[in-house]
Amino acid sequence: MTLPPTPAPELSIPELSVIVPTFNERDNVGPLYDALVAALNGIAFEVVFVDDDSSDGTRDAIAAIAARDGRARLIHRIGRRGLATAVTEGLLSASAPYLAVIDADMQHDERVLPEMLAILRGGETDLVVGSRYAAGGSIGGWDARRARVSAVATRLARLISRADISDPMSGFFAITRPAFESAVRGLSGQGYKILLDICASTPRPLRTAEVAYDFRTRVAGESKLDTLIVWEYLLLLADKLFGHVVPARFLSFLFIGGLGVFVHMGALAIMMEAGYPPFVWAQSIAAGLAMIFNFFVNNTLTYRDRRLRGFGPVAKGLLSFIAACSIGAIANVGIANYLFADYRYMWWTAGLAGILVGAVWNYAATSIVTWRAK
Repeated sequence: MTLPPTPAPELSIPELSVIVPTFNERDNVGPLYDALVAALNGIAFEVVFVDDDSSDGTRDAIAAIAARDGRARLIHRIGRRGLATAVTEGLLSASAPYLAVIDADMQHDERVLPEMLAILRGGETDLVVGSRYAAGGSIGGWDARRARVSAVATRLARLISRADISDPMSGFFAITRPAFESAVRGLSGQGYKILLDICASTPRPLRTAEVAYDFRTRVAGESKLDTLIVWEYLLLLADKLFGHVVPARFLSFLFIGGLGVFVHMGALAIMMEAGYPPFVWAQSIAAGLAMIFNFFVNNTLTYRDRRLRGFGPVAKGLLSFIAACSIGAIANVGIANYLFADYRYMWWTAGLAGILVGAVWNYAATSIVTWRAK
């Protein structure tokens, strides 16, 4: 006897997809999810956690949430890191007509999400920003230094932002799907300020609104903000200002190469003043020292999203960096020695000429060999 097919269970189609990027937020994801459920009572929603391969059990905590509530799901990223790209992947995976982004650290006030959604439903707004600087909002317990840094960053953001909002640095916002899709192909993926990237990447200025909220103090976990965040922010600004001409990553590589020039020329000056070793050897040693310096600084700054970690990967990366740069280094030393020995150029002029020859080759080769995208 053939049994009739079992009807598929009726699924609730989400109206709102909430994207939560995570990295080592084990103790926050549970309380945050419960807070979202309470705040979004009566709204069909889903929560998409995007985890950058946390090592503290964050994914296990998310799995426990998903096991009891099908509105939660996880995207696990391996070999990729960065808040902006994590949010972008989460938004692209979402199915709802309205999209929201909120941090996992519970510093954003999830209780204003229904108001943000209601504004988008009205059809006159593309983007609603949770603002710390709108009337009624606050930056919470920030010290004077952090407040000054935020104020400067906000002013710089106006160089590239096409939206008239008081808090372009906010990480808390809601957006319509068409508005996000209009920007997504122009996103740089640099840094951690995805809202600013979206506002600078749309073909036309978005219709915006703001909802004030009080920025809360982190309770559990550690802040992901560090001094390198400033560098990532500057790369985002550079990408939006000059990226159509020169990639921001290449500008970073050149800048660090410029710092390497000081290392190179300093070492060369010391050896030339000492009169030992001969110039060709001094130039070779100086080039090697600059190469090592450039590798470690680029690994920290230029390729932070692909950063090599651990003794094995770092050692392998350094060797591949040296190997990839060997052609540039040979040209560097050969041209410098040719100008110094045959044409009697000043040692520092010959040294600079050698450095310039290898710059473009080094960037192209190492981006493919040493820090290739996974």
